[in-house]
Amino acid sequence: CSSAETDCSERGLREVPWSLSANTSSLWLGHNFISVLGPRCFPPLPGLRLLSLAHNRLERIHSRALLGLGALRELDLSHNRLTLLTPETFLPLSSLAKLDLGSNRLGELEPGVPGALPQLQALLLQDNPWVCSCSILPLWRWLSRNREKVREKSLLLCRAPEQLNKYPIMAFGDESFRQCQDTLLSPEHYISFFIIGPFSFIASIFFCTFLGSLVVFCHSLRRESHCWRRPRICRVH
Repeated sequence: CSSAETDCSERGLREVPWSLSANTSSLWLGHNFISVLGPRCFPPLPGLRLLSLAHNRLERIHSRALLGLGALRELDLSHNRLTLLTPETFLPLSSLAKLDLGSNRLGELEPGVPGALPQLQALLLQDNPWVCSCSILPLWRWLSRNREKVREKSLLLCRAPEQLNKYPIMAFGDESFRQCQDTLLSPEHYISFFIIGPFSFIASIFFCTFLGSLVVFCHSLRRESHCWRRPRICRVH
């Protein structure tokens, strides 16, 4: 695994080898047992253009795992066990043109993931168990606006809910998400709720305390006034 075009496939690897040559331009790590890409798990590879991690056991990719791979043009992560990806993971890949995420366990995908790749030309997402609920609306919007970048569009099929099993995601229209658009809240709304909620609760406590004190004070004044008018039968405790 030390030439410019390096084939480390089927080596029983559980992590990325650090014996790679600095002039490596293509790296195949497919059909191994790599399950996690930790922070800075790659040695310095300034000229790497192609990276394949297909057919591994990848479940998690750290947000700093791909640092130093800014020249990468093609990344194959297909046939793994990925369930969650964050945009921060892909920010270092400013030159990436092709990303293959097919045959993973993705139920949804943040549109910020492809949005973090300014040079992206081809995205493959087929054979994932997509959950076609309101949560898929942001991704559907991105796909609708970037159809030319999405390969194998006919293979983007819903897995859940059951009544939509094998329904093509790209067959949805605006009317399919009308209820979601009425009820879907933006992150700004949630932030407002978290800020306003506690203050409203504290303010209500102070208001109730003030109102209770006012009632007690008025009641005391009425009793004192009553006692002055009828001193013989009123006893102040």
